[in-house]
Amino acid sequence: MKNYLIVLCLLLVSNLSAQQWQIASPDGKIQMRIHSGENLGYSVSYNGKTLVCDSPLGFEFKGEKPMSGGFTLVNTPSMEAKSDTWVPVVKNKHGKVKVSWNEMTLALKEGAGDRRRMDFIVRVYDDGIAFRYQLYGARKIGDRQITRELTGFSLPVNAIGWAAKYKRNYTSSQEAEFVPTRLGVLPVDTVVGLPFLVEIDKQDYIAITEAHIDDYPGFYIGKSDGGQEGSQMLVTKLSPLPGEKEDGVKARFCEKKATPWRVIMIGNHPGKFIESELVYSLNPPCALDDTSWIKPGMCAWDHWWSGEVKMETNVIKEYIDFASEQGWPYMLIDWQWYGPYNKVEADITKPAPQLNMPEILDYARSKNVRCWLWLYCTDVNKDDSYKEAFALYEKWGIAGVKIDFMDRDDQDMVNWYHRIVKEAAKHKLMVNFHGAYKPDGMERTYPNLLTREGVMGGEYSKFSARVTPEHNVTLAFTRMLAGPMDYTPGGFLNVPMKDFKPQTPTTVPNTRCAELSKFVIYNSPLTVMCEHPRYALGQPGIDFLKLVPTVWDDTHFLAGYPGEYVALAKRSGEQWFIGAMNNSTKREIRIDTSFLPEGNYELTYWADAKNTSKQPTQVSKKTVCISSGKLLKIKMGSGGGYVGVFTPAK
Repeated sequence: MKNYLIVLCLLLVSNLSAQQWQIASPDGKIQMRIHSGENLGYSVSYNGKTLVCDSPLGFEFKGEKPMSGGFTLVNTPSMEAKSDTWVPVVKNKHGKVKVSWNEMTLALKEGAGDRRRMDFIVRVYDDGIAFRYQLYGARKIGDRQITRELTGFSLPVNAIGWAAKYKRNYTSSQEAEFVPTRLGVLPVDTVVGLPFLVEIDKQDYIAITEAHIDDYPGFYIGKSDGGQEGSQMLVTKLSPLPGEKEDGVKARFCEKKATPWRVIMIGNHPGKFIESELVYSLNPPCALDDTSWIKPGMCAWDHWWSGEVKMETNVIKEYIDFASEQGWPYMLIDWQWYGPYNKVEADITKPAPQLNMPEILDYARSKNVRCWLWLYCTDVNKDDSYKEAFALYEKWGIAGVKIDFMDRDDQDMVNWYHRIVKEAAKHKLMVNFHGAYKPDGMERTYPNLLTREGVMGGEYSKFSARVTPEHNVTLAFTRMLAGPMDYTPGGFLNVPMKDFKPQTPTTVPNTRCAELSKFVIYNSPLTVMCEHPRYALGQPGIDFLKLVPTVWDDTHFLAGYPGEYVALAKRSGEQWFIGAMNNSTKREIRIDTSFLPEGNYELTYWADAKNTSKQPTQVSKKTVCISSGKLLKIKMGSGGGYVGVFTPAK
């Protein structure tokens, strides 16, 4: 048997003495060691090098002693080599997913005191590890209340982490830059969002995130003063329940509670994490019997971002015409369609007086376009009005709902997300969450959840200079690892960074080709185009947006580094699309096209023009013949980009 089989080491000296277990990935490159004695802990190595040093596991509860050690093993660990093959309803990265892992469950029980139980479940894949806890009820009557999860991550003090710093009250829309920061200089009161990409060294990378959040709060990365010499201990910070403080209750449960999976992606380059299906695979299979109505696609959007947009019937029709002319299936009717929002009088079942909704929907049907509706979360929650509203929207023929401004990920809010998505599915409504927490792979179980925000996206160019080319490139290596992100690309009023300033109509500080590349690079099965029709129709590059799909049969990372540039290739049927995006430094890259099946291809590409530094809206479009395996030379200007379509030659 090869060394990819699970290795189990069980050293049992006495009932409460040190016990150790070791489990390896199928290819043997990743190894996780778990120990239980006075304290429960783990470490992780990759290619023989320790990446995560000895780190703690366990919990603290209100009114109980910490649950972090002194365990006995009450089962004989069952070691299994497992695999799963599944076809996503919505093909975010791949048309078919196949994953293999080795799994072990430790059934633990305290050897003294209350003798509380806890299971620790571990999975080790070729591209990372995942573990979760199974907690059980206590002898006392009533809920157990988690005040702290003790899961830690001991990493080299000089490692670099791309930190998205959020509010210390855990109330935010999770929209921030991912800034490269040495772990040792992170403030102790840091609240860093996930995914958290870390460069251990130039050959070793990890990315920490979570999967399958259900009836449990989201977690953030904090910093501890403790740890071994040369290491920095990062700790788990859970979002408190409403009304609770940092040291208060984070989650309540009675009989049993399975936590989300704690995920550590592991590899020799951060670009490989972009291809990973680890987060999705840790979620349950699709829970819907009928998914035929779930259809991803491009969407026009009558948003305040694109100019002086009024909530009027004729304006909505203009955007419906835009979607129809482009061949897009959807148009999103944004805020104020039901009048003032977040007000006592707000009613999400009644259109504003100036709108003729039957006329709008009839017009959309005549153009083969379906409408989405924007909703403010507090209006959705009012007396559970969403149940009546969703039933009404189904009668109207609405395609989906975009719900905004939740800005929380505590246990109560997480449960609310699940209720909304399930209720929406009953009425054949797709969902887009804005003002949202990061994805966790829920899209596998409920594929009507097409996308969510939780990203500092294109809208920020309306009122700030924070959306830089460096930020845009970094998103592919950080936020996008968690799942789909509704960045809302498509700004066609492109200007050089030095000339950029927030204004109306909104401009964007990158080239037209960089903007086009976002439609290939960024994952979002519902891709919402931000621009006003008058600034997009007839302009260079708009033809590409008639061609590019929003779901993919295959995804390949080609080249790049966070903050510098990124190049991806994605397949749809027999066609391959390529997207490259650059930071503020001009560069030329060479791409190996061996990702293409053997043969000859017709390549149509849109590249930065020679004068792009002065006129970023200019595009050089050409069609050439190319053979698989030939090097492709791509020149990108400051804030530049490139897109291309490979079609097999006939």
